[in-house]
Amino acid sequence: MSSHPDFLPTGNPTVGARRSYGKLPLSERFGVGVLGLHEGHTMLVALRASGLCQAVAGCDLSQEKRQAAMEAAPGIFMTDDYEAMLARPEVQIVAIYTPDHLHAEHIERAFRAGKHVICTKPLINDPADAERIRAAAKESGMRLMVGQSTRFGESFQRQRELFEAGQYGEIEVVDAHYNHRMDWYYKKSPWTIEHTHWAYLGLSHPVDLVRWYLGPIREVHAYGTTTAVGREVSLPNPDAVSVNLIGENGRIGRVLGNYGFHELPKGRALIECFLMGSEGTSLARYPDLRFTTTTPEGGEVEEDYEHSMAGYYYRHELKGMHYGEFCNYADYFASCLLSGKPNSPDLEEGLDTVMTMRAIVESLESGKPVQIRRP
Repeated sequence: MSSHPDFLPTGNPTVGARRSYGKLPLSERFGVGVLGLHEGHTMLVALRASGLCQAVAGCDLSQEKRQAAMEAAPGIFMTDDYEAMLARPEVQIVAIYTPDHLHAEHIERAFRAGKHVICTKPLINDPADAERIRAAAKESGMRLMVGQSTRFGESFQRQRELFEAGQYGEIEVVDAHYNHRMDWYYKKSPWTIEHTHWAYLGLSHPVDLVRWYLGPIREVHAYGTTTAVGREVSLPNPDAVSVNLIGENGRIGRVLGNYGFHELPKGRALIECFLMGSEGTSLARYPDLRFTTTTPEGGEVEEDYEHSMAGYYYRHELKGMHYGEFCNYADYFASCLLSGKPNSPDLEEGLDTVMTMRAIVESLESGKPVQIRRP
């Protein structure tokens, strides 16, 4: 029996309510090939609930992960050769869940093979790779969706819906965080110690949330420190970072990421977006399926989707694994491909967020405010 959480529920989950972006007959759904079968295993499972996509292929260097994937998605093409998967005509979308420093290469190869791309966050962690990806996208005509799972959690979707309906007026301040103890993560993915920076890895969640509401960021000012957990693994960069941001529109945001602290889940959720507007305020949380908002009448209400939607988002008692969020963004992307409408975050939005994260790194190193440099 595999140790992957997909195989550890205490019973069959009750899926209950879920979001839907439409439904096609199975023969007409977009074929998804998944690259990287640790986090990508979650996508294979998530697509069981999809109405517009289906898993058709998987790729990983690990035989153990390929075997677990075949148990989760019987009958799909499985390989350790990325080119072999890209050559499959039934693969129309490549979903990339490889280590961050490999994303640029894997995105470019998918584009040049004529495939659309879903790439987990951070899109890339070296801004120098931006132009090669842009060039490959332009030459191929293929589209990209950044897999920002937080945007597609139920609480954050509800928050966005009410914002777009005008309930909060103009957004004036956004306060977002992602705080999560990560000593387990260093053991699972030791490449994170040397090949990335928490400004790209963890802060990509709250930075994206702030940018989602404020638009392009003009300037950041960051401070960081290294926690005991970070020192224990000889982390070369800070693993606790606080950032002030100002948008091109003059509105402000604040981002916090702490990856070495003792969590207090009853007090603060791992990820939160506190939205403060001229007409109202709201708080979205992850992994809680709870959303708190002011009402137009001046009241305060909480929506709780734990009972009705936990089976769709988590499938079992262990919260996390992003099943619902992955299915949501896969189907959303597919719906945009079908309609011709733009998707968000797309390649350019994802790259602009990377430029914001680069400025955060520069501010951490200098201790000074840094303006965002754009092409």
